[in-house]
Amino acid sequence: MSLRLLKTVWGESLSDKPLQEYPRPQFERKSYVNLNGYWDYAITKSDAIPANFDGKILVPFSPESILSGVNRQLKPNEYLYYRTIFTLPKGFTRDIVLLNFGAVDQVCDVYVNGVHIGHHEGGYNSFSMDITFALAEVDNELLVRVRDFTDTSYHTCGKQSTRRGGMWYTPQSGIWQTVWLESVPAQYISGMRITPDFDKAQVTIEADCNFDEPITVKVFDGDKEIAQNDGVGTVTIAFPNGKFKPWTPENPHLYNLKVISRRDWVESYFGMRKFGCEKVGNYYRLMLNNKPYFHNGLLDQGYYSDGLYTAPSDEALIFDITTAKELGFNMLRKHIKVEPARWYYHCDRLGMLVWQDMPSGGTRQNKMATLYLPFIGMNKLSDTNYRRNSRASEKSRNQYVEEYAEMINQLYNCVSIAMWVPFNEGWGQFDANKIAALTKDLDNTRTVDHASGWHDQGGGDIKSLHVYFKKVKLPKEKRRAICLTEFGGYSFKDDSHSFNPESTYSYKKFATLHEFNRGIKELYERDVIAHISKGLSATVYTQLTDVEDEVNGLLTYDRKVLKVDGELMRTINSKVNLQRLAELLEKSKGV
Repeated sequence: MSLRLLKTVWGESLSDKPLQEYPRPQFERKSYVNLNGYWDYAITKSDAIPANFDGKILVPFSPESILSGVNRQLKPNEYLYYRTIFTLPKGFTRDIVLLNFGAVDQVCDVYVNGVHIGHHEGGYNSFSMDITFALAEVDNELLVRVRDFTDTSYHTCGKQSTRRGGMWYTPQSGIWQTVWLESVPAQYISGMRITPDFDKAQVTIEADCNFDEPITVKVFDGDKEIAQNDGVGTVTIAFPNGKFKPWTPENPHLYNLKVISRRDWVESYFGMRKFGCEKVGNYYRLMLNNKPYFHNGLLDQGYYSDGLYTAPSDEALIFDITTAKELGFNMLRKHIKVEPARWYYHCDRLGMLVWQDMPSGGTRQNKMATLYLPFIGMNKLSDTNYRRNSRASEKSRNQYVEEYAEMINQLYNCVSIAMWVPFNEGWGQFDANKIAALTKDLDNTRTVDHASGWHDQGGGDIKSLHVYFKKVKLPKEKRRAICLTEFGGYSFKDDSHSFNPESTYSYKKFATLHEFNRGIKELYERDVIAHISKGLSATVYTQLTDVEDEVNGLLTYDRKVLKVDGELMRTINSKVNLQRLAELLEKSKGV
C-alpha cells in the first residue's frame, strides 16, 4: 500500500522552534521558557539509557509524524529516548523550577542531570514536576524515556491502532504537546477552579495554594477592573448590580481574572454561562443560560496529516474552529482525544461549544458487542460484563477512572465545554451509570452523555443516537434530551489530497462534488430539520476533516480543500440553528 505524505500549509512553513505560544492560557505566569525544538532521540529495545542517539527529532511532534523528521513507528516492545540540554536564563530562578509537559503518550520517566525526577502514565493529560533539586548552574541535561503500548495493553489509546486502517489510525507516541519551564516562589498558587454562577451573578474561585495566607482576586472586563475580593483559598465575587455579559457562541464574552498572593500571581479568564437539560413543552432540551439551545456540531478527531495528534501551529488550531463556525456550526465534539489547552482557549474566545470525549482504552474490542450486534438493534447490552467489554482487569478500570477524573479537573475551567462523554460505542465501557454519577460529583455544571451511541444504560442527560445507513427515527424518551450524536459520514474523495489512494472509507460515497453537496442537503432536511420540532436537541455530523483512510470530511485531511459548498452549508445551518428553534420557542410560550 502506497500512502501519501500530505502536508498542511502550516507544516510547509514550519520553523525549528514550533508552537512557542504560552501553552496554558487559563493559568498564565510571566515566568516561561519554551523547550520545543530539536532534541536528540533514540529508539532501542533496552531500558538502559543509550550511549549514542539516532538523530534529531523536532519536539513536540511524535516520531511517527512527518513533521518530527523521524517518520518511524515506535513498537510496543521498544523504548523511545529524548535528550536535550537547557540553560536557565539569568534571573529566571526564584525558589522552585517546574518542568511542565502538555502530554506524553503513554508511559514516561523523566531525568534531569541523571537524577530520576518522576514517572507518569496516561498519554492525554498534562503534568508538572519539581526539578529544582537536580539543577546545575549552567547546562542541564533533560532526558525522557517513553513506552507506548498503543492498543496491545489496556492503556488509554483512543483511535490509535498498531493495525491502522478504516476508522483506526496511525499510532503516535512520546511527547506530543509543548514542554516548558516556569519558576515559582516557595509559597505559590498551583492551580484553581473557576465556577461561574449564572443565576446568582457571581463567580467563585477556589485556589489551590501551599500556604494559608489570603489571596486577592480581581475581575476585569477588558482592561477595566470591575470587581475584587479577598479570602483564604476560596473567593466569591459578585458582579456589581448583578449585571454581566453572558457567554454564548454568538457573543463569546470573556472576563479577565487575576489571582494574587503576597509572593505569587497568575492570570486567567472565565465566561458567564450555564448548561443544563430541562423539559420545554413536550420534550427535554439542552439549555444554555436558561434557554433551549440547539447544539449543531461536527465530529472532530483532531488529527493532522503532517503532525498526527499535534497541530503544526496555533494558526492550524484556529483554522479548524473558525472554518466550522463560518459554515454555521456552533459545536465540535472532540472525539476520543484531549487537545492542548490552547485549542479550548480558542473555542472559548471564538465561541464554539465543545462536547469532550474521554479517549477510549481497554484490551482489544469484542467486535460482536461493539460493532455487529448494535447494527442489528442489540445496542443495550449490560456494561457490567467486564470481560466482554474489554475491561476484565481491575487495574484497567481504576486507571480509566483516575485519568478521566484528571481530564475533567484539568479542563473544568474551559468555558466552552458543555458536555462530558465518558464512553463511545461501548469501547472499553464499564459501569456507565456509576461513571455518570462520578462525573456529576466532579462537575455538576455540565451535562453528560454516559454512553454515546450504544450501549445505553439509561443514565446521563441525553438519549444518544448514532445513525448511519438508515433514516433517523426518534425514540420515545421521558426524562432525557434526544440527541443525534453521530450521523452522516458522507464522502467525496479528492484524489490529489487523499492519504490512501487505494481506500475510500465512509458511510455513503458520492462520485461528484455536486452529488455530495446535494446528499448533505437532503440528509439535513430529512434527518435533522424535520425532527427538531419532534424533540431532536443536538446533532453531530461525521465529520470536520478527512482522517487517513476516512474521506468523509467537509475538509480534506491536509485542510487545503473545503469539499462542502460553504454557502449551501450556511443556508442549511441557518435553519438548524434559528428557524426551527424559533418555532419551538413560539410553541412553548403557552406551556
